[in-house]
Amino acid sequence: MDRAQLASFLRTRREALQPEDVGLPRGPRRRTGGLRREEVATLSGMSTDYYSRLEQQRGPHPSEQMLAALARGLRLSLAERDHLFQLAGQAVPHRAIRADHVNPGMMRILDRMHDTPAQVVNHLGETLAQTAPAVALLGDETRHTGLARSAHHRWFTDPTARQLHPAEDHQTQSRLLVAHLHAAYTRDGRGSRAAALVDDLLAKSVEFAQLWQEHPVPAGYCPPKHFVHPEVGALELHCQTLVDPDQSQTLLVFTAVPGSPSDEKLRLLSVIGGQLV
Repeated sequence: MDRAQLASFLRTRREALQPEDVGLPRGPRRRTGGLRREEVATLSGMSTDYYSRLEQQRGPHPSEQMLAALARGLRLSLAERDHLFQLAGQAVPHRAIRADHVNPGMMRILDRMHDTPAQVVNHLGETLAQTAPAVALLGDETRHTGLARSAHHRWFTDPTARQLHPAEDHQTQSRLLVAHLHAAYTRDGRGSRAAALVDDLLAKSVEFAQLWQEHPVPAGYCPPKHFVHPEVGALELHCQTLVDPDQSQTLLVFTAVPGSPSDEKLRLLSVIGGQLV
């Protein structure tokens, strides 16, 4: 671990970021360019003291999880993320296996959608980042660990995962998720994280196993999605998608027809905040 170079790298990247780049207001009292240390710490999900000690060359040896969080918080490119890992004395994540690093372009778009339910997911159905309205609508999907990080896995193993969707939509949703996981498995092959998900689900879910044998293929058209939220009730939302260049991550944006009851409920959710009771 090269503490001096790591500290310098973090500082230069922090100073290069502007508040507007990450969806923060500049404010009249900001006297210098770049982000403050406490802002980077918040964006990275760590304490200001922890981050400050890294910049002061007196911090602990950051774990792989902490480095990944810093890479997201500082909006690093893949090349910059790899350099960060090397400075910290950690092995560079395998790009073909790990899909946790959010594309900086995706993050810049997400940062500007503070009033809209939106989130970035990878090809395994793992949510990597969410706006506050998305947390209010869907719950904090980034809190899960292990195989449960995948929405595909939760759908077939955790009954509570289906509570946000009306029962009449469950069969269609099941088929869609299996189709997406089939595509991920075909892309990544045996020995991949996609294969681990498939093997576990084949052992645990009869429904999944039956659908898997049918080889469903994702449809190009995405019909309106229906939700039953515990706070605001039924919603009909449209889900627009933006796929990154290497096809490993997708930005999902949920909208409602302007002036509709669902549009009013989305506005109410933004007031309620990120609490899914």
